[in-house]
Amino acid sequence: KGFTSSYDNGVNRDSFVTDYNNLLKQIDQLAKDASFNGVNLLDGNALTVKFNEDGSSKLDINGVSYGASGLGLSDTTTSVFQSDSGINNVIATLDKATGSLRTQASTFGNNLAVVENRKTFTNALIGVLEAGAGNLTLADTNVEGANLLALQTR
Repeated sequence: KGFTSSYDNGVNRDSFVTDYNNLLKQIDQLAKDASFNGVNLLDGNALTVKFNEDGSSKLDINGVSYGASGLGLSDTTTSVFQSDSGINNVIATLDKATGSLRTQASTFGNNLAVVENRKTFTNALIGVLEAGAGNLTLADTNVEGANLLALQTR
């Protein structure tokens, strides 16, 4: 007699289907909960980041719908997990979804780099403007008093 694995009887595969479907529900919930200040880039919302006061310099960030269905994932049935080829098809779909997530993460990362560079530039510009304003308004009264006396004397 050959060795019989407990995986062959389908009981464990049935529980894997339940786990898989529960994970898809968690993916949907995580995507819905990924909002900040009312914008959820994973639920299809778009974001416009304006870099100046009139909005002529801006970055438009397009959102994606990356719940389970947006990634090409859907609930499965126990019949799919009963065969190795069915499981391999699900794995191929998961690999494709992972590729989509990596590509989108790269896009969001590039957008973040642009925003951070602009923030660094803006903070440096603010520092220069504040220093200039300070030089105009925080004059040394002793020096300015001496200059005034010199002008009055002339």
